[in-house]
Amino acid sequence: MDANIPSITTAQLQCALQSPLPPLVIDIRRGPAFAESSHIITGALHRDPTQLPDWAASLPSGHRVVVYCVHGHQVSQGAAQALCARGIRAQYLEGGISHWVENGGRVTHKPAGLQSL
Repeated sequence: MDANIPSITTAQLQCALQSPLPPLVIDIRRGPAFAESSHIITGALHRDPTQLPDWAASLPSGHRVVVYCVHGHQVSQGAAQALCARGIRAQYLEGGISHWVENGGRVTHKPAGLQSL
């Protein structure tokens, strides 16, 4: 991926989530990876990365968005790039949810039957 894709570290996101205007966090793990996991970053929404054009239009205008996948590679970087191209202030989480969990980031157990939009 392009080195110019905006990213955010786990530490930076933890601070941002405590700010008066925290970013909207979106889990964009692909179906199988999402289904296999028992957790999601606390407060995150889950969206299908293949449906990005459909759900991107519903994001709040001017609001910062952080997307994450399993490891912070192609899925989240591609989504951040696509969102930025649509004029959305988007970043991807470096290291994905794996790095987030390893570094003490808060997660919540997924509700049974949680689906993507």
